[in-house]
Amino acid sequence: MEVEVFRRSMIETVSRRDSVSVKCSPASQNLQMSTPRSIPLTIRNTHSIPAKKEFRASSAPLIPNPFPELCSPTHSPVLTGSLGGRNPPSNSSTHVLRVFGDATHSRSVLVTSGTTAHDVCNMLAQNAHCTDEESWALIEHHSALRLERCLEDHELVVQVQSSWPVESDTKLIFRKNYAKYEFFKKPVLFFPEHMISDSADVTKGITSSELVQNMVKSGSCPEIQGFLHVREGGKKSWKKVYFVLRRSGLYCSNKGQSKEPRHLQFVGDLEDLNVFTVFNGRKLYGAPGEHVFCIKASKDRFRCQDLKLMCADSEQSRTCWITAFRLFKHGKQLQCNYQLSQSSARLHKPSRPDSKYTDREESMVAMDFSGKSGGRVIQNPHEAQNAEQEEGHNWRKREALRHSLPTSGHGSQLSAVHRVQPWFHGGVSRTEAQRLLEEQGQVDGMFLIRDSQLHAQCFVLSLCYNLKTKHYLIIPLEQEDKQYYTMDDGVTLFTDLLQLVEFHQINRGILPVCLKHPCTCIAL
Repeated sequence: MEVEVFRRSMIETVSRRDSVSVKCSPASQNLQMSTPRSIPLTIRNTHSIPAKKEFRASSAPLIPNPFPELCSPTHSPVLTGSLGGRNPPSNSSTHVLRVFGDATHSRSVLVTSGTTAHDVCNMLAQNAHCTDEESWALIEHHSALRLERCLEDHELVVQVQSSWPVESDTKLIFRKNYAKYEFFKKPVLFFPEHMISDSADVTKGITSSELVQNMVKSGSCPEIQGFLHVREGGKKSWKKVYFVLRRSGLYCSNKGQSKEPRHLQFVGDLEDLNVFTVFNGRKLYGAPGEHVFCIKASKDRFRCQDLKLMCADSEQSRTCWITAFRLFKHGKQLQCNYQLSQSSARLHKPSRPDSKYTDREESMVAMDFSGKSGGRVIQNPHEAQNAEQEEGHNWRKREALRHSLPTSGHGSQLSAVHRVQPWFHGGVSRTEAQRLLEEQGQVDGMFLIRDSQLHAQCFVLSLCYNLKTKHYLIIPLEQEDKQYYTMDDGVTLFTDLLQLVEFHQINRGILPVCLKHPCTCIAL
C-alpha cells in the first residue's frame, strides 16, 4: 500500500500557569528531524490501492510555512523574495533584485525567475535614461575574493543569485563591457596563432586566421593550448603547467607539452565550470603576474580552497583563455546573443535607404536635417558638396564666436564644459584609470580624460590600444591672450577638451586609434 503523508505537527496545547506544553507523536518527531516543512513524504506498504483511488501529492495544496522569517536572514545578500541557495521556483514568482551602479548607489528591480541578464540591462538603461543601450552588462562581483565575471545575456539572474552563499558580500554591478562580443568582430586578435593547437587545423590549405574566423562566426572555437602558472586551492605555491582546452573539457599534461592521452589529466567539464577574472592577484594570492583568472565549479562554495587560480603571461593570453572558455561552454548561444544585441542596436540607429553605404567605420554620408520629417540622405553629389561648404562656414562662425568670448565669466564656464561629459573622471589616479578601462573591456579606442596629478592645470587622456593603456598629457597653452589645449606641443590647438575629443573621434592625430568608446560610470 502506497500512502503519501504530509508532515503535520500534532500539538496539544494545555494552559498551565501561563506556560505552554507541546506533545508530539513519535511519527511527527521523526518527520521533523528528517525533512523540512511542506515537503511530502512517501511511505511504502505491502498493500496496494487501485489506480483510480491513487492519491497524488502534486494535486494537494502545500502547507504554508508558519515561520517565513527563518528562511530570510536579516544579513542575507539575497533580498526578500529571492532564493538564497535554493532551486528557483516557477517563472510566475517575482523577486527583488538589487543592482549597484558604483560602490554606493544601487537600484532595486522587480524581476521574475525567467528574467535574463539582457532584460535587466535594458530595464536599468531605460530607468537611468542612458543615451545608448549597447554594451551594458551585469557583472557578478565578489569583493573579498576580488573575482568578477560578466553574466551572459541569456543567463537567468535569479538562478545565478541563488548559487551565492547566504553570508557573503557578493553583488551585481551594472556597467559597460565593450569587449563582451568583440571577438566576433575581430576574432584573429583574440586567438593568437601560437595558442591554437596543431590538431585544430584539420583542414589542409587553410591558414590559422581563416580557421579562427570561420569557427568563431559559426559559434565554435579552435582547440587552445599553452603554459599557465597554476595554484591549487589551499596551497600557496605556483607551478607552471601545460594546459589544453577542448570542447570535451580542460586538461593538463603531466609530462611537459605532451598531448598523448596517457599524459593528459582531466581537470573539469566546461558545463560545470565558471571562469572569473581576478583583480590584484599578485598582492592577494601571490601570483607571479597580474594577468590572473580562475575557474570554479558552479556548485562549489566561494572559498579560496575551492578556486583553481591561473596566471597567464600576458593580457592577450588571459583574454584568449577566457574567450575560449565562453565559446566552448555556450557555443552558438553566444552567437545568438550577439545577433540579438546587434539587432537591438540597429533599432536605435537611423536606417540607410541606399545599400551602397557600408557599415565600415570610415564610411560617412551627407545628411540634411532641415526638414520637419527628420533627416534624409543627400544623394546628389553637388548638393552634398554645397552642404559640406555651408557646414564648414557655420563651424568657422561658431569657432570665431568662441574665440571672441572673454576669459572671465562665460569663458570660465566654457572651459569647464568637460566636467559634465561622461568621459571625464576628475581626479582619479593613473592606477584607478587603468582599472576602470580594464573593467569595461579594454577594447581599442576606449578612453577617458582625467586631471593630471603631477602637472598643475594639465589633463591626461588614457586610451586603450592592443589591450594596453596609453596615457597622453594634455597641456594648456596661451596664445594672444587666449587659452588652448594641445597634445602635440602646440601643432594642433583646441579651445577646450570637448573640441579635442570631438576632433579625435574623427581624426587620429598623434593617437594610434580614433577615440571611440567613452569609459562611462553612472549612478543608478
